[in-house]
Amino acid sequence: MSARLEAEHLFKVFGRRPDEAVERLRQGADREELRGDGTTAAVIDASFSVGEGEIFVVMGLSGSGKSTLLRMLNGLLEPTAGRVRHDGQDLTALTDRALREVRSRKISMVFQHFALFPHRSVRDNAAYGLEVQGVPRAERERRADEALALCGLAGWEKSWPDELSGGMQQRVGLARALATDADLLLMDESFSALDPLIRRDMQDQLLELQKTLKKTIVFITHDLNEAMRLGDRIAVMRDGRIVQTGTAEDILLRPANDYVASFIQDVDRSRVLTAAAVMDTDPRGDEADCACETATPDTPFTELCAISARVPHAVAVLGTDRALVGVVPRQRLVGFLGDEDAEPTPCRNEGGEDGKKVISRA
Repeated sequence: MSARLEAEHLFKVFGRRPDEAVERLRQGADREELRGDGTTAAVIDASFSVGEGEIFVVMGLSGSGKSTLLRMLNGLLEPTAGRVRHDGQDLTALTDRALREVRSRKISMVFQHFALFPHRSVRDNAAYGLEVQGVPRAERERRADEALALCGLAGWEKSWPDELSGGMQQRVGLARALATDADLLLMDESFSALDPLIRRDMQDQLLELQKTLKKTIVFITHDLNEAMRLGDRIAVMRDGRIVQTGTAEDILLRPANDYVASFIQDVDRSRVLTAAAVMDTDPRGDEADCACETATPDTPFTELCAISARVPHAVAVLGTDRALVGVVPRQRLVGFLGDEDAEPTPCRNEGGEDGKKVISRA
């Protein structure tokens, strides 16, 4: 997967002598030391890349630096040190005018608070980015209507923002970002102000749109379940630093430190894990019957549990060529739902009742 966006050793320091503060951070100083001198290190040595068509989620608690990081990605904030590259172009080296051009055509942003103009219709709000670009009225209205239809707002084009629910207003904000046909979408806590049911509906909408549009998206959230649901990969931030980057399964099963482990302890594992994460990849003997119901590596955990309840043995996991790539014993499913360490471990065969083979966690 080619990288569309790259962040290279980004620092953002607010306060006196920021360049000096960066050097102190590089030499091992922490946030608290700088704060004592009246300096705030918002982002510290952040590096990552985002592949084409990927949803990359940055998550962390309030004050972790995630929103500051996002604003450096499109130049709303200038990094104290480090570089941001989009399609190989160094955004940190551009003039203000060139950067504004990039923001108007290549990078769109969806805010937490809908930021709609109350005196403009839904159509005119969705078309605003195109208006800034100088697109003729007829074309921008056509493109705005297409974006609104993608977001489920066909028929609402002539309405006013105050006639829409919160979820619908956020859809207008998303349509405005889509209408410009930007390569990169930056979404800053975009669903956080919504009620839980509407929020989940917007998550569904985004995932459905992504199947067709395949945008490159950086999504900021403080909600771990939202991050796990949306992210192809997730970066966890704490005190300005990225402490772990990986897939939802990587973070859930292999937390990098105690902070990440405590952060994920209340996650509903059944909504995240798949057969690939829990299967034993070294099956031996007759642990599973491939003639019965089987799973694939992408089978969701909840579906895997249902299959396991219907068969009297470990569930066989088959690859695209129908070859056996792993097995999932029932005990393993129970273990992954428990509070114990869920790191995948080899399974061993043990004698069961009547001499049958069963599999238990090692």
